[in-house]
Amino acid sequence: MELIFSKGAAGRVGSSLPALDVPNNNSILDSMKRKESAEMPEVSELEAVRHFTLLSRKNIGVDSHFYPLGSCTMKYNPKFHENVASLPGFADLHPLLPQLRRGGALTQGALEVIYETEQMLNEILGFAQFTMQPLAGAHGELTGCMLIAAYHKANGDASRKVMLIPDAAHGTNPASAAVAGFITKEIPSDEEGNVCMKSLKEALGPDVAGIMLTCPNTLGLFDPNTAEICKLVKNAGGLSYCDGANLNAIIGRVKPGDLGFDVMHINLHKTFATPHGGGGPGSGPVGVAPQLVPFLPVSRVAKRADGTYTLEYNHSQSIGYIAPFYGNFSIILRTYAYLVTLGREGVPRISEHAVLNANYIRAKLAPYYDQEYDRYCMHECVFSATRQTKYGVHALDIAKSLIDRGFHPPTMYFPMIVKEALMIEPTETESKEDIDRFIEAMIDIAKESEISPEKIIQAPITTPVKRLDETRAARNPKISE
Repeated sequence: MELIFSKGAAGRVGSSLPALDVPNNNSILDSMKRKESAEMPEVSELEAVRHFTLLSRKNIGVDSHFYPLGSCTMKYNPKFHENVASLPGFADLHPLLPQLRRGGALTQGALEVIYETEQMLNEILGFAQFTMQPLAGAHGELTGCMLIAAYHKANGDASRKVMLIPDAAHGTNPASAAVAGFITKEIPSDEEGNVCMKSLKEALGPDVAGIMLTCPNTLGLFDPNTAEICKLVKNAGGLSYCDGANLNAIIGRVKPGDLGFDVMHINLHKTFATPHGGGGPGSGPVGVAPQLVPFLPVSRVAKRADGTYTLEYNHSQSIGYIAPFYGNFSIILRTYAYLVTLGREGVPRISEHAVLNANYIRAKLAPYYDQEYDRYCMHECVFSATRQTKYGVHALDIAKSLIDRGFHPPTMYFPMIVKEALMIEPTETESKEDIDRFIEAMIDIAKESEISPEKIIQAPITTPVKRLDETRAARNPKISE
C-alpha cells in the first residue's frame, strides 16, 4: 500500500483558510518549539480523502464483513436508529437544561424515552424496576454487586462476603465482584457444561452473598438447572445475579425475573441496536426484583400524576450516583427506537434467529472440529481446534486464515475451560448465504490443515501487514516509529 508520505508535491495544499485577522504574537516559548520541521506530507484534499478511504476499506466491520466474534454480539444494526439518535431535539439536548419551563418542555421528551424504555425492559425481562444509569456491561455488573452488598447490609447481614462465580461465567464477573468488596469462589462445570450442582451445594453457607450466573453461559449453553440454582441460593440467604450480556439467546422466550434472578444487567450495545466495538459506546442497565428497588442508584426518572416526568434524588437507601446526568442517553434512545420498531411480535425473533444460526453452524462444522460439549447450543457455539493441533495448526492459525478468506475471526482461547477454543456467534442478522460461505471457509481450513498445514500457519498473506510475532510485539513494542 502506498503511504501518504510518498504522495503529493512541495507546495501542494488541501485546505483553504481565511487570512489571520488577529495579531500573531508568536508567544510560544522557544523551548517548546520544534527544532526541525514536522515533515508532514503536502497533498491535496483529494489525495488525503482517497488515502483515508482506502485505509477504511482494509478494515473488517459489520457493515462490510461477517463478524462472528463470540460473546460480543457484533451484529448489524439498522441505520434508521442511528438517524433517530441524531435528531436535533435529542442530539443537541444539554442535560443541565430544566425539566420544565413555562410555555413548553425542554427535557420532557428525553425523560419520557428513558422512562418508557425502562418500562419495556421490565416487561420483557420480568423485573420490578430498572436503572438506566450504568455506562457499560462491566459497570452494570459492578452496580449489581453494589446492590447486593447494600441489601445484605440493610438486613444486618454484612458478613456475607463470598460471591460464587461459575467457571463458565464471563471474565469480568469475578473482577466486578472483587471491586465491590466480595471474595470470589469458583464453581466448576459438570460434564455437560452446566454448573456442578454438588459443588454449588457444598459452597453455600452463611457467608455467601450470592451467585453471578452468566445466562446462557460462555459455552453458549443454557443451564437447565437455572431456576433450581436460584432457589438454592435464595434458601441459603443469598441473591442471584444474571449476567445478561448473552441476552440475544433468550430474549422474548423467557423472563430472567421469572427464573428467580434478583438482579440482572443487560448490554444495550449488544442486544439493542447500538454499534459495538472499539471500546464503546456502551450502556449496561440493571433490573431488580422488588426487594432491591430501594437501593437503586440516583437519579431516577418518575412519572407524575399529570403525565409529566421528573428526576428523583431523595432515596435514603440508594447506593448513590454511579453515572452523571442521564447515563449514555443516545444508547438508550437507540434501544427505545429498536423496541418500538420490533414490537411485541418482533422481539422473540431475535433469539429464534440467533439460536437457529448458531446451531446450523454447530451441526455443519461438527464433522471437522471437536466439540467439548456435544449438545444444542444457544446464540453461540464453541469448537476446539485440538484435532488440528496434530498437524501443528492452532486456533490462532485458523483465525488468521479466516482473514485471508474475508471473514473476521471468531473469539479464540475463550472460554478458557475449553482447549484451543473457537467461539463463534453468527448473531440473528446474518443471512443463510453468508453463513454458508463462512462454513465453507472453515471446512476448507480444516481440510488444508491436514494437507498443507504450512499454508495455514503462514496466514494471513493477503493483508497489508502479514503474520506478526505477537509475543515480541507484546513484550518489546515499538512505539516511537
